Amino acid sequence: MKLTNKQSLTDLNARDRVHALLDENTCEELLGPFDGIESPHLPAQGIVPQSDDGVVIGKGLLEGKRTVIIATEGQFQGGGIGEVAGAKIAGALELALRDNQNGLSTQVVLVLDTGGVRLQEANYGLLTIAEIHAAIIALREYVPVIGIIPGKIGVFGGMAISAGLCSKLIMTKEGRMCLNGPEVIEQEAGITELDSSDRRLVWRVIGGEQRVKTNLADALSEDDIDSFKAKINALFTSDSAEEPRSRQIYRYRQIVNQHDPSKRIQPEIFREITHSNNSSVQKNSGPVNQSAESRGEKWFEVFTGKNAAHMEEIPSVLYGSGKVGEQEACFLAVVPNAEAKYRRATDGEFGLEEGWKLAEYINSIVEEDKNSLKRPIVAVVDTPSQAYGYNEEMAGIHLSCAAAVDAYATARMEGHPIITLIVGKAISGAFLSHGMQGNRIIALDDDHVQVQVMSKESAARVTLRTVEEVERASETVPATGYDIHSFKKLGALDELVHTESPGTPDVKDKELIEQHILSQLADVQEKGLDINHRWKTAQAVKEGRIASINVREKMEEQWI
Repeated sequence: MKLTNKQSLTDLNARDRVHALLDENTCEELLGPFDGIESPHLPAQGIVPQSDDGVVIGKGLLEGKRTVIIATEGQFQGGGIGEVAGAKIAGALELALRDNQNGLSTQVVLVLDTGGVRLQEANYGLLTIAEIHAAIIALREYVPVIGIIPGKIGVFGGMAISAGLCSKLIMTKEGRMCLNGPEVIEQEAGITELDSSDRRLVWRVIGGEQRVKTNLADALSEDDIDSFKAKINALFTSDSAEEPRSRQIYRYRQIVNQHDPSKRIQPEIFREITHSNNSSVQKNSGPVNQSAESRGEKWFEVFTGKNAAHMEEIPSVLYGSGKVGEQEACFLAVVPNAEAKYRRATDGEFGLEEGWKLAEYINSIVEEDKNSLKRPIVAVVDTPSQAYGYNEEMAGIHLSCAAAVDAYATARMEGHPIITLIVGKAISGAFLSHGMQGNRIIALDDDHVQVQVMSKESAARVTLRTVEEVERASETVPATGYDIHSFKKLGALDELVHTESPGTPDVKDKELIEQHILSQLADVQEKGLDINHRWKTAQAVKEGRIASINVREKMEEQWI
């Protein structure tokens, strides 16, 4: 189609957006519709697949500079990310990273129009989005990664965390960005928390104009091709030395520390705090007062002891040292705290305070080991979900999650092997933030151990199915299951370990898990610190990640 530079970018589909943004006649699409790369997981659920699986990747020139533009198609499955879609995005980012590492400067633009994880391929979405996160963070060390959110769907879920990891963000007034969609917040927390039908309220909290004013995005663009290209080019050529938002811990912790949680965060106060240079942090000390069963804390204490110094500021984030064999290791966990400042995060949910504090702890480990042996980090995972709430979205919980992801990935790149130990629930954005950047994943073989994206009730509402239909789908599509054995079939789980007392571990249980941690640490030392291992395991190659492998191989063949 013939495009004019004043035409709306939002009104275009993903393919036309890519062509419109690249210099005329320079765009070459990779893994286009004639390559026939479609999801193998949708037909079994009665869903017609699409030949490009809702992601368009174009290579060409932008203002004469080598550029890759990756666009999600909001009109296919709500722009949701499944195995093929996620592998296309991650694969393109990984190849752009390789170019830059080899001295060939390659810019990247992400055009985000996505509801996040595709629920019909739920845990594949988690796996591939974690790989997208890792690639963005690594690529940022060479070139800025620019994200743009033109409108229609917006960006939600794990892909909102991706947006939080971008070097810079451009939005339109019609664009939206948040971790939890308004309908999901209403489902999980009630209509008094957020009325999803109140469109004015929704845009006031998560709309593009609000996100720019509160410093959660960089630029507001008019919705035309010329304006977007000018904004993108200006951000690429800017000489700003400012760190990505996900690394500005003290700046954004002010929001949660200076706010009275009994009141709703108001945009005016939020703007004043985020544009302030005051980096003071108020303490929220006190003992952990559990309001829910916490396997995470019990396993943490087995390795670190009850006297570990881990409750200094945010009682729900535990940090301590312990021995793995003869080697000292760092242990981290997120646990319940009935006295949590934000009431939506009292039962072990991953909330505003938890993401920023976890990032601070991990960064301190990296700094302490800067000139010495890099201690392993063990992420003990028992997180029922991220926190669902108005205040959480207003204050940018997606960015708090991105900070934790950034810290874990940075620690890996600095030489710290990371082992994820799943002892309870590992759900959605909480698991992406705390666990999914691990080099290796170990899980307890127990019915209480679960991996998933959201509750069955919310999944049913979003996908317009009944809970019974959601449950039936899990019987034929392992990625939609909640049990750990279904997750194991995907190939990313390195060890599934049976212990005698998974809920109340003792020394014997600790010694057993310790041996598995040591084994995985040795494997990391032999094979390297990236997370690409998880689609190269025997289970992944045989069955679990065949589509991911195929996408990457074909994309590399077409990459010039």
